[in-house]
Amino acid sequence: MSKKEILNTDKAPAAIGPYNQAIKAGNTLYVSGQIPLVPETMELISSGVKDEAHQVLKNVEAILTNAGYTFQDVVKASIFLSDMGNFGLVNDVYAEYFKDAQPARECVAVKTLPKNVNVEISVIAWKD
Repeated sequence: MSKKEILNTDKAPAAIGPYNQAIKAGNTLYVSGQIPLVPETMELISSGVKDEAHQVLKNVEAILTNAGYTFQDVVKASIFLSDMGNFGLVNDVYAEYFKDAQPARECVAVKTLPKNVNVEISVIAWKD
C-alpha cells in the first residue's frame, strides 16, 4: 500500500490555511483549490477575471510540475466562480491550458470565495 505524500513548492502560493498545496496517494495527485495569488509576493491579481484565471492555472501548473505531472495527467477539474456570468471568460482561459485530453469537470457559482476572488480551481491528476 502506498503512503500519503505531502507536496508543496515555493513556485505556487503558500497555503493560507491548515492544508497543503497537494497530496499524492499512489499514482493520484490531489491539488488543493488555487486562487489568483502571485507566489513571490502573495498579492492577489485583481485586474480582471481572465487575469485571475491565468494566475490560478499558473499556480496549478507549478504544483503539477513539482509533483512530476502535467495538465495532460489531470482527470478531474473543479471550477468555482463568484459569478456564473464569468463562465465564458474563464472557460476561454481554461481551454488554453487544457488543449488535449480534457478532464472531467464541473463549474459552479458560489456565494463567495477566499479573499473575495472571482475564480478558484482544484484538480485531481493521475498517471502510471
